[in-house]
Amino acid sequence: MKNFALVGAAGYIAPRHMKAIKETGNHLSVAYDINDSVGIIDSISPDSQFFTDFEHFYQYAWQLKRDAKKALDYVSICTPNYMHASQIAAGLRLGCDVICEKPLVPNSQDLDELKKVEEETGRKVYNILQLRHHQAILELKDKVATTSSDNKHEVELTYITSRGRWYHTSWKGDPRKSFGVATNIGVHFFDMLHFIFGRLERNVLHYSDDMKASGYLEYEKARVRWFLSVDADDLPDSVAGKQTTFRTINCDGDELEFSGGFTDLHTVSYQEILAGRGYGIEDARHCVETVEHIRTQLPQPAEENEAHPMLSALNGN
Repeated sequence: MKNFALVGAAGYIAPRHMKAIKETGNHLSVAYDINDSVGIIDSISPDSQFFTDFEHFYQYAWQLKRDAKKALDYVSICTPNYMHASQIAAGLRLGCDVICEKPLVPNSQDLDELKKVEEETGRKVYNILQLRHHQAILELKDKVATTSSDNKHEVELTYITSRGRWYHTSWKGDPRKSFGVATNIGVHFFDMLHFIFGRLERNVLHYSDDMKASGYLEYEKARVRWFLSVDADDLPDSVAGKQTTFRTINCDGDELEFSGGFTDLHTVSYQEILAGRGYGIEDARHCVETVEHIRTQLPQPAEENEAHPMLSALNGN
């Protein structure tokens, strides 16, 4: 049984980490969040310590090191994106391996710094890249790997996840904290595309605002037109009013709708990490560099056959 700390215990994704800790037979020893709406901890580990300021949490975690049975083994991080780099480093310096939500960090410079902290502490960082464990994605990866063709696959990626007015008031709507739509909701999809189709060769942004983004990516094995949105008005008529999220990949005319199948992927991710097969800094580098480039370029007019079908509506055509 390993001892875990959870940083960001009141967040949306935290219950999946709590569930994963419990289902892998481990112990949530201590949790931290500036907000105290964390009653869900009682269903996982009611004897867990809880702190609402990071300094007291860190002091408590440091003191646990003096008792081999109570010392923390892992720190799991579910906080807003802009906090990840500093909190990962803090977890490593506590002598723990660190499991962090996506995006691991916003840029490659932070990745390089964390590698240095890994070397200094002898501990390791793991990123939750849950789509690499999704059965439909694994099947598509196998299909692509076994298909022999001189032509690249033609792919459309569409991800629409409806968000209300609260979104733009929260940190997620602040690009200084979330790093924008493409990073906040898209980074693990860009990881998925790299996982399936290989090295990225071209990255062009066609549109970006506070609620949606669209562009073109060319990989070793695929030409990808992508569209990401948090606007419910973008949901297709086939799902509008029935579900709030729509995820689909169309590969060479075959549609892979993968809105389901996400329930247990965090537990699977934890199982893989605990077995020594987790995804580390270098595994995350490709998607971090992809979104970093998207954030730092200006939108360009789409070349022929490179525009996502929804792009024309964004441009008012």
